[in-house]
Amino acid sequence: MALVYQTMMQLTGILFCLLGWVLSCLTTYLPQWKNLNLDLNELEIWTMGLWQACVVQEEGGMQCKEFDSFLALPPELKISRILMFLSNGFGLSGLLLSSFGLDCLKIGEQQQDLKKRLLLLGGIFFWISGVTAIVPVSWVAHTTVQEFWDENIPDIVPRWDFGEALFIGWFAGFCLVLGGSMINCTACSAVTQSSLVHYIAAQETNLYINHGDPICLIILLKEY
Repeated sequence: MALVYQTMMQLTGILFCLLGWVLSCLTTYLPQWKNLNLDLNELEIWTMGLWQACVVQEEGGMQCKEFDSFLALPPELKISRILMFLSNGFGLSGLLLSSFGLDCLKIGEQQQDLKKRLLLLGGIFFWISGVTAIVPVSWVAHTTVQEFWDENIPDIVPRWDFGEALFIGWFAGFCLVLGGSMINCTACSAVTQSSLVHYIAAQETNLYINHGDPICLIILLKEY
């Protein structure tokens, strides 16, 4: 029963991490990190992402222009590009490592210790991926709030607002951290159970050796 529960928890964690990784990749390329509504022209909505700025017209048309230079970007957008790439890379690595460490995978059944290490390392990678996804979207949100309430900017100047990509990025980071935590919990519990079994086996083996009962010793070794 415990093995079934552990396997289900591992699969649930992998699904959360897969969802978070897909959303993290989507967040990286979405142009809706910031939205801007112009009072003079309510038929147009301007959006800005890490790679391009777009204008969405009421008729449904959308025109985008990529940023000319990486060095000309604001600091939060520069760092956000790097962090989102790291998040996607760590998320992919975590998926590969954790998949090979799953209990339901028949490959490497004789190397349980190695599988648990892969599972634990994959969970740590998911944690890093989740944090590196949350940090850039939170940084961009923080600068957006600061600029929105900046009293030095005249009231007639339009202000940027939160875009949909920020909320997707927060949810992606939450899924990655949650999934990584579930995977690490199963990996740590499996290591603890394995260590406990070996300890009990050693204690009982010593007991049988001291009593000089070779038949019981043979039966015990076969059980473990």
